[in-house]
Amino acid sequence: MKTNVINTPNMNKAKVRTNEATFFMSGATQNNEEISKLLNNKNYYIHTYGCQANVRDEETMRGLLENVGMTQTDSPETSDVIIINTCAVRENAEDKVYGEIGNLKRLRKINKDLVLAICGCMVEQPEILERMMNTFPEVNLYFGTHEIYQLTSLICETITSKERLVSIESKQGEVIEDLPCRRNNEFKAYINIMYGCNKFCTYCIVPYTRGKERSRRFNDVMKEVDELVALGYQEITFLGQNVNAYGKDLDEGHDFADVLEEAAKRGVPRIRFTTSHPWDFSLKMIDVIAKYPNIMKFIHLPVQSGNSEILKLMGRRYTREDYLNLVKTMRERIPGLSLSTDIIVGFPNETEEQFNDTLSLVDIVGYEAAFTFIYSPRRGTPAARMKDEVPYSEKSRRFKELVKHLEVSISKDALSMVGKIYDVLVDGVSKTDENMYSGYTENNKLVHFKASKEDIGKIIPVRILESHTYSLIGEKVNG
Repeated sequence: MKTNVINTPNMNKAKVRTNEATFFMSGATQNNEEISKLLNNKNYYIHTYGCQANVRDEETMRGLLENVGMTQTDSPETSDVIIINTCAVRENAEDKVYGEIGNLKRLRKINKDLVLAICGCMVEQPEILERMMNTFPEVNLYFGTHEIYQLTSLICETITSKERLVSIESKQGEVIEDLPCRRNNEFKAYINIMYGCNKFCTYCIVPYTRGKERSRRFNDVMKEVDELVALGYQEITFLGQNVNAYGKDLDEGHDFADVLEEAAKRGVPRIRFTTSHPWDFSLKMIDVIAKYPNIMKFIHLPVQSGNSEILKLMGRRYTREDYLNLVKTMRERIPGLSLSTDIIVGFPNETEEQFNDTLSLVDIVGYEAAFTFIYSPRRGTPAARMKDEVPYSEKSRRFKELVKHLEVSISKDALSMVGKIYDVLVDGVSKTDENMYSGYTENNKLVHFKASKEDIGKIIPVRILESHTYSLIGEKVNG
């Protein structure tokens, strides 16, 4: 198959940062007759890996495809277009993608007209793109995170040219306001308020794949909030790779605390946000969270390491003491605060003493939830070039020890909830027991309980009966 290369990723270009973002309207909501004629009544299938930003990207892709008459299907076998939306943060996510492509490539032999597309952060990396192109000739479309708004045009070009198409440009990125959206949930919604990252933590590939920090205009964010309120949404989550840096690149005079406060005033029943960076967490933001009951008192605050030397090597811009002082201030000013975090074990040449600093920080903070990882080198990042003398077996041992320390505070928090009543937003039938329903409390604890179909999408009182550490068993409180 001939390959048409429009753009390929370049890590040097991906590092570039300037002060101003470009805002434009893509015109994607206007129906293109030629595209609609080619794609109308065709089926599509999307499998998304990774974070909430990838899920939000999927919702945009669904909106674009359905805007030209395509229909979503749950089966790759019945699809005309298959899109694998990838994540590059951890190596195991990449391995899953390779496995899925291997399983799907047989469909190209059955359907010669099938468009098999790979997008997302993985293909933004030159070495991974080259490996994919050499390993999977069955894939006939590669596009990056910055090309999503062109999705239907890229699919049409792939179909009509009968060529493999590669369109992945490494750039700072734009802010596009008129993209259609087909949300995955009828009562919980994600709202992107900014894109990209300027922090360049030494282990992280995201600044290279997602571009620079660029904030949406305040009024555009609030317009989306108003639309969701009018539709009866019960929960919104503000998204950004570094959500509390919102507004720093604009001259509008608004920061993230203003976004939270204005949304709270507009009556959204539940407001959440992710992910926040300790460097950008202001007192103003803390006080706004404390002031409004509809801003959930559950905050994800990644620490990554409890040792100041490792934090410096990671490029995190704060020390152990800075982080602990921030947590102290947050707990003092926000009653009932619950904290979760991200922690990396086995950063290159982390010593036992440095790892023990992480354990002691975990014990001091007392997290209610955590995402833990063994360090996974990402090609193109500074940390990947560091020589590492610590064997994987030792990193694995430390990882298990970290989990044990975390489970102390997580279990304590869960046990403290037994016997009490909490408001729970009902998601639907439990994934583990079809006779039960499930949902999340305000402090983001998963609860399973008996309810009815009519309760889905509603916030109801639930009494906690049992703690299973990472989930809870409860009963609906009637009357």
